[in-house]
Amino acid sequence: MAHAKRTILLIEDEESITTPLAEALERDGFHAEIAHTVADGLAKGRAVRPDLVLLDIGLPDGSGLDVCRELRTSSSVPIIILSARGEEADRVVGLELGADDYVVKPFSAREVIARIRAVLRRTSAPAGTRDTPIEIGAVRLDPAKRSTTLNGTSVELSRKEFDLLALLMQEAGNVVTRERLIDEVWDVNWFGSTKTLDVHISTLRKKLQPGLIHTARGVGFRFSSPEEVA
Repeated sequence: MAHAKRTILLIEDEESITTPLAEALERDGFHAEIAHTVADGLAKGRAVRPDLVLLDIGLPDGSGLDVCRELRTSSSVPIIILSARGEEADRVVGLELGADDYVVKPFSAREVIARIRAVLRRTSAPAGTRDTPIEIGAVRLDPAKRSTTLNGTSVELSRKEFDLLALLMQEAGNVVTRERLIDEVWDVNWFGSTKTLDVHISTLRKKLQPGLIHTARGVGFRFSSPEEVA
């Protein structure tokens, strides 16, 4: 069963930022809510109960730092600050107030989404769950030991192959976009050919049993769910 979309509250007054960023968030599987002022941001923060807040510091009716301070009095929602290069002191204050990360303008939607996913992983995964072994069909992957077996026999994987398989198995049953795989397994700043991803997927398919890794054309890849291979 697919997970419900996570809601991202974007508190930013510049339409040139909110419109393309909201569209990118929706394309990447999130639900975007937009607020343009401190007052609207606080109201939506209480009403929507977002999974994460993207927060601009310079807002028409006050400082985003006030929003951060107010949210932290009643919520532990993850907060990523959006700031201009000249606002280093404000970024420091924001982190001290409880923000989880910051992104410096100008930024790409891909960078912001990669940071969102990283913060959500850190803040929402229960302690130790990402090190818990995963077993689907004949494949068993142990993140803590970085080991993989097929029908009890060890499968030798390169570092990238292992990380790629781990992400796919952690999201088993759901399509993981090509962009997310590149961002999380390689790097958000990776500028190499995306054919690298296809080569690694092809190699994994050869090392594992057929039919476990599915292609969603033009979107990404999906590892079979436990129900599919039962």
